[in-house]
Amino acid sequence: MQSYKKFLLAAAVTLAFSATAAAETLKMGIEAAYPPFNNKDASGQVVGFDVEIGNALCAKMKAECTIVTSDWDGIIPALNAKKFDFLISSMSITEERKQAVDFSDPYYSNKLQFIAAKDKADFKTDKDSLKGKVIGAQRATLAGTWLEDHLGDTVEVKLYDTQENAYLDLTSGRVDAILADKYVNYEWLKSDAGKPYEFKGDPVEESDKIGIAVRKGDPIREKLNAALKEIVADGTYKKINDKYFPFSIY
Repeated sequence: MQSYKKFLLAAAVTLAFSATAAAETLKMGIEAAYPPFNNKDASGQVVGFDVEIGNALCAKMKAECTIVTSDWDGIIPALNAKKFDFLISSMSITEERKQAVDFSDPYYSNKLQFIAAKDKADFKTDKDSLKGKVIGAQRATLAGTWLEDHLGDTVEVKLYDTQENAYLDLTSGRVDAILADKYVNYEWLKSDAGKPYEFKGDPVEESDKIGIAVRKGDPIREKLNAALKEIVADGTYKKINDKYFPFSIY
Protein backbone atom coordinates (compact mmCIF):
# COMPACT_ATOMS: atom_id res chain seq x y z
CA MET A 1 0.00 0.00 0.00
CA GLN A 2 2.80 2.38 0.94
CA SER A 3 4.51 1.72 -2.39
CA TYR A 4 1.24 2.35 -4.20
CA LYS A 5 0.80 5.69 -2.41
CA LYS A 6 4.34 6.69 -3.38
CA PHE A 7 3.58 5.75 -6.96
CA LEU A 8 0.42 7.90 -6.97
CA LEU A 9 2.32 10.81 -5.43
CA ALA A 10 5.10 10.51 -7.99
CA ALA A 11 2.55 10.32 -10.81
CA ALA A 12 0.73 13.40 -9.50
CA VAL A 13 3.98 15.36 -9.29
CA THR A 14 4.93 14.30 -12.81
CA LEU A 15 1.54 15.36 -14.17
CA ALA A 16 1.71 18.69 -12.36
CA PHE A 17 5.22 19.32 -13.69
CA SER A 18 4.14 18.43 -17.22
CA ALA A 19 1.13 20.75 -17.03
CA THR A 20 3.33 23.59 -15.76
CA ALA A 21 5.91 22.99 -18.46
CA ALA A 22 3.21 22.99 -21.14
CA ALA A 23 1.72 26.23 -19.79
CA GLU A 24 5.13 27.89 -19.98
CA THR A 25 5.76 27.02 -23.62
CA LEU A 26 5.02 29.84 -26.06
CA LYS A 27 5.55 30.39 -29.78
CA MET A 28 6.86 33.68 -31.17
CA GLY A 29 5.84 34.66 -34.69
CA ILE A 30 8.59 36.31 -36.75
CA GLU A 31 9.03 37.12 -40.45
CA ALA A 32 12.80 36.39 -40.46
CA ALA A 33 13.48 38.62 -43.49
CA TYR A 34 13.96 42.09 -42.00
CA PRO A 35 17.55 42.65 -40.77
CA PRO A 36 18.75 43.76 -38.31
CA PHE A 37 15.44 43.13 -36.54
CA ASN A 38 14.85 39.61 -37.78
CA ASN A 39 16.53 37.41 -40.37
CA LYS A 40 18.30 34.07 -40.78
CA ASP A 41 22.04 33.62 -40.35
CA ALA A 42 24.25 31.38 -42.48
CA SER A 43 23.18 28.33 -40.48
CA GLY A 44 19.49 29.07 -40.94
CA GLN A 45 18.96 30.21 -37.35
CA VAL A 46 16.56 33.11 -36.84
CA VAL A 47 18.44 36.04 -35.29
CA GLY A 48 18.06 39.77 -34.73
CA PHE A 49 16.82 42.48 -32.40
CA ASP A 50 13.23 41.19 -32.34
CA VAL A 51 14.43 37.69 -31.48
CA GLU A 52 16.60 38.87 -28.60
CA ILE A 53 13.88 41.12 -27.18
CA GLY A 54 11.38 38.28 -27.49
CA ASN A 55 13.70 35.86 -25.69
CA ALA A 56 14.32 38.41 -22.93
CA LEU A 57 10.57 38.88 -22.44
CA CYS A 58 10.07 35.11 -22.32
CA ALA A 59 12.77 34.82 -19.65
CA LYS A 60 10.96 37.39 -17.50
CA MET A 61 7.67 35.54 -18.01
CA LYS A 62 9.44 32.26 -17.13
CA ALA A 63 8.30 30.82 -20.44
CA GLU A 64 10.14 28.57 -22.86
CA CYS A 65 9.71 30.14 -26.26
CA THR A 66 10.21 28.80 -29.76
CA ILE A 67 10.18 30.68 -33.06
CA VAL A 68 7.66 30.18 -35.84
CA THR A 69 8.40 32.01 -39.09
CA SER A 70 5.74 33.38 -41.41
CA ASP A 71 5.62 35.39 -44.64
CA TRP A 72 4.82 39.02 -43.89
CA ASP A 73 1.66 39.18 -45.99
CA GLY A 74 -0.01 36.43 -43.95
CA ILE A 75 1.53 37.04 -40.55
CA ILE A 76 -1.58 38.47 -38.81
CA PRO A 77 -3.87 35.71 -40.16
CA ALA A 78 -1.27 33.18 -38.92
CA LEU A 79 -1.42 34.73 -35.44
CA ASN A 80 -5.22 34.59 -35.40
CA ALA A 81 -5.10 31.01 -36.66
CA LYS A 82 -3.08 30.21 -33.50
CA LYS A 83 0.07 29.21 -35.34
CA PHE A 84 1.92 31.19 -32.66
CA ASP A 85 1.05 32.96 -29.41
CA PHE A 86 2.44 36.44 -30.05
CA LEU A 87 3.93 38.29 -32.99
CA ILE A 88 7.18 40.17 -32.45
CA SER A 89 8.31 41.20 -35.92
CA SER A 90 8.75 44.98 -36.05
CA MET A 91 5.06 45.62 -36.69
CA SER A 92 3.78 49.20 -36.66
CA ILE A 93 0.80 49.84 -34.42
CA THR A 94 -1.94 51.16 -36.70
CA GLU A 95 -5.67 51.72 -36.29
CA GLU A 96 -6.38 49.29 -39.13
CA ARG A 97 -4.37 46.51 -37.50
CA LYS A 98 -6.03 47.19 -34.15
CA GLN A 99 -9.24 45.95 -35.71
CA ALA A 100 -7.69 42.50 -36.07
CA VAL A 101 -5.28 42.20 -33.11
CA ASP A 102 -4.31 43.76 -29.80
CA PHE A 103 -0.89 45.35 -29.30
CA SER A 104 1.49 45.54 -26.38
CA ASP A 105 3.06 48.80 -25.32
CA PRO A 106 5.58 49.95 -27.97
CA TYR A 107 8.97 48.27 -27.67
CA TYR A 108 10.70 50.70 -30.03
CA SER A 109 10.00 53.83 -32.05
CA ASN A 110 10.53 54.07 -35.78
CA LYS A 111 10.88 56.66 -38.55
CA LEU A 112 10.33 56.41 -42.30
CA GLN A 113 13.01 57.84 -44.58
CA PHE A 114 13.96 57.68 -48.26
CA ILE A 115 17.24 56.28 -49.58
CA ALA A 116 18.63 56.77 -53.08
CA ALA A 117 21.99 56.77 -54.87
CA LYS A 118 24.71 59.07 -53.54
CA ASP A 119 25.49 60.24 -57.07
CA LYS A 120 21.98 61.68 -57.29
CA ALA A 121 23.03 64.73 -55.30
CA ASP A 122 20.06 66.73 -56.57
CA PHE A 123 17.51 64.07 -55.48
CA LYS A 124 14.77 65.85 -53.54
CA THR A 125 11.96 64.24 -51.57
CA ASP A 126 9.24 66.87 -51.86
CA LYS A 127 6.19 65.90 -53.88
CA ASP A 128 6.91 68.08 -56.90
CA SER A 129 10.50 66.84 -57.21
CA LEU A 130 9.42 63.20 -56.99
CA LYS A 131 6.89 63.51 -59.81
CA GLY A 132 7.39 60.69 -62.32
CA LYS A 133 9.86 58.77 -60.12
CA VAL A 134 9.55 55.06 -59.32
CA ILE A 135 9.61 54.49 -55.56
CA GLY A 136 9.75 51.11 -53.84
CA ALA A 137 8.61 49.80 -50.46
CA GLN A 138 7.66 46.53 -48.84
CA ARG A 139 4.04 45.53 -49.26
CA ALA A 140 1.65 45.74 -46.25
CA THR A 141 3.98 48.06 -44.32
CA LEU A 142 3.57 51.60 -43.05
CA ALA A 143 6.05 52.74 -45.73
CA GLY A 144 4.00 51.17 -48.50
CA THR A 145 0.78 52.67 -47.16
CA TRP A 146 2.42 56.11 -46.76
CA LEU A 147 3.60 56.08 -50.38
CA GLU A 148 0.17 55.14 -51.70
CA ASP A 149 -1.63 57.69 -49.51
CA HIS A 150 0.75 60.63 -50.01
CA LEU A 151 2.41 60.07 -53.38
CA GLY A 152 0.17 57.60 -55.20
CA ASP A 153 -0.95 60.29 -57.64
CA THR A 154 2.59 61.56 -58.22
CA VAL A 155 4.99 58.60 -58.41
CA GLU A 156 4.89 55.01 -59.57
CA VAL A 157 4.75 52.95 -56.37
CA LYS A 158 6.31 49.48 -56.55
CA LEU A 159 5.59 47.14 -53.65
CA TYR A 160 7.58 44.03 -52.77
CA ASP A 161 6.95 40.89 -50.76
CA THR A 162 10.21 41.38 -48.83
CA GLN A 163 12.46 44.32 -48.04
CA GLU A 164 15.37 42.43 -49.61
CA ASN A 165 13.61 42.35 -52.98
CA ALA A 166 13.02 46.10 -52.77
CA TYR A 167 16.76 46.63 -52.23
CA LEU A 168 17.56 44.34 -55.17
CA ASP A 169 15.44 46.49 -57.48
CA LEU A 170 17.11 49.63 -56.16
CA THR A 171 20.59 48.31 -56.93
CA SER A 172 19.47 47.12 -60.36
CA GLY A 173 18.03 50.54 -61.20
CA ARG A 174 14.40 49.46 -61.41
CA VAL A 175 13.38 52.00 -58.78
CA ASP A 176 14.75 55.48 -58.16
CA ALA A 177 14.44 55.32 -54.38
CA ILE A 178 13.08 53.30 -51.50
CA LEU A 179 11.02 54.35 -48.52
CA ALA A 180 11.48 52.12 -45.49
CA ASP A 181 12.03 52.06 -41.74
CA LYS A 182 15.04 54.24 -40.98
CA TYR A 183 16.80 51.62 -38.87
CA VAL A 184 16.39 48.90 -41.50
CA ASN A 185 17.80 51.29 -44.10
CA TYR A 186 20.57 52.22 -41.66
CA GLU A 187 21.65 48.57 -41.47
CA TRP A 188 21.48 48.01 -45.23
CA LEU A 189 23.47 51.18 -46.01
CA LYS A 190 26.40 49.68 -44.06
CA SER A 191 26.49 46.63 -46.36
CA ASP A 192 28.60 46.43 -49.53
CA ALA A 193 25.46 46.61 -51.66
CA GLY A 194 24.22 49.66 -49.77
CA LYS A 195 27.40 51.76 -49.73
CA PRO A 196 26.62 53.65 -52.99
CA TYR A 197 23.34 54.84 -51.41
CA GLU A 198 22.39 57.28 -48.67
CA PHE A 199 19.47 58.82 -46.80
CA LYS A 200 17.66 61.54 -48.70
CA GLY A 201 15.69 64.33 -47.04
CA ASP A 202 14.25 64.27 -43.54
CA PRO A 203 12.11 61.43 -42.19
CA VAL A 204 8.58 61.68 -43.58
CA GLU A 205 7.06 59.95 -40.54
CA GLU A 206 8.47 60.13 -37.00
CA SER A 207 5.61 58.89 -34.82
CA ASP A 208 5.67 55.21 -35.81
CA LYS A 209 5.42 52.96 -32.75
CA ILE A 210 6.31 49.27 -32.95
CA GLY A 211 4.40 46.76 -30.83
CA ILE A 212 3.94 43.06 -30.15
CA ALA A 213 0.69 41.75 -31.61
CA VAL A 214 -1.51 39.23 -29.78
CA ARG A 215 -4.96 37.83 -30.46
CA LYS A 216 -7.90 40.00 -29.40
CA GLY A 217 -8.49 39.81 -25.65
CA ASP A 218 -5.51 37.53 -24.96
CA PRO A 219 -4.25 38.14 -21.38
CA ILE A 220 -0.69 37.49 -22.55
CA ARG A 221 -0.67 41.15 -23.56
CA GLU A 222 -0.42 42.30 -19.94
CA LYS A 223 2.29 39.75 -19.19
CA LEU A 224 4.30 41.05 -22.14
CA ASN A 225 3.83 44.65 -20.97
CA ALA A 226 5.01 43.78 -17.47
CA ALA A 227 8.03 41.90 -18.84
CA LEU A 228 8.88 44.83 -21.14
CA LYS A 229 8.93 47.22 -18.18
CA GLU A 230 11.26 44.81 -16.36
CA ILE A 231 13.82 44.49 -19.16
CA VAL A 232 13.88 48.28 -19.60
CA ALA A 233 14.32 48.84 -15.85
CA ASP A 234 17.08 46.26 -15.31
CA GLY A 235 19.20 47.26 -18.33
CA THR A 236 18.52 44.15 -20.42
CA TYR A 237 16.84 46.22 -23.13
CA LYS A 238 19.78 48.64 -23.34
CA LYS A 239 22.28 45.79 -23.73
CA ILE A 240 20.31 44.40 -26.66
CA ASN A 241 19.79 47.88 -28.16
CA ASP A 242 23.51 48.69 -27.94
CA LYS A 243 24.41 45.45 -29.71
CA TYR A 244 22.57 46.64 -32.82
CA PHE A 245 22.56 50.45 -32.71
CA PRO A 246 24.89 53.18 -31.39
CA PHE A 247 21.78 55.13 -30.30
CA SER A 248 18.58 54.31 -28.43
CA ILE A 249 15.54 53.25 -30.45
CA TYR A 250 13.24 52.81 -27.45
